[in-house]
Amino acid sequence: MSFSIRKAEKKDAQTILSLIQHLAHFEREPEVVEVTVEEIERDGFGKNPLFQTLLAEKDGDVVGMALYYYRYSTWKGKTIHLEDLIVYEHMRKQNIGTALYDAVLKQAYKENVRRVEWVVLDWNTPARDFYINSGAKILEGWETVQMDQNSLIQYISNRGN
Repeated sequence: MSFSIRKAEKKDAQTILSLIQHLAHFEREPEVVEVTVEEIERDGFGKNPLFQTLLAEKDGDVVGMALYYYRYSTWKGKTIHLEDLIVYEHMRKQNIGTALYDAVLKQAYKENVRRVEWVVLDWNTPARDFYINSGAKILEGWETVQMDQNSLIQYISNRGN
């Protein structure tokens, strides 16, 4: 039983959302997914897509994905941010995640990207070990900083702008 990797199409938006929801459940936060199929269609498959998605298929079913987007580093130039690498739990340990990871890194290499980065939860030891063994570095001393929509609204309203 083999699998293949392909670029996602607009018709895959519901499948992409299902994989995102699966990841949120795995990461113990199933209630935080707000994105909709319509937003995925618009933002990923419009005139200027905000992200790219690679899908892994096995026996005609999508079993995993890698969702990434381009960024620009003032120190490095063009970079790729790997937002999510997801393989359905029942399909793990079949090198599907590795193939998706390889596909993103090959794309970065092909485009002469100077850095690929992503985040990993501190408790996800299998993923952390995989990344370290592949030659990636987990940066010490850097913390992820986020501002959610409610905080953004509060900030802007407090600034009077």
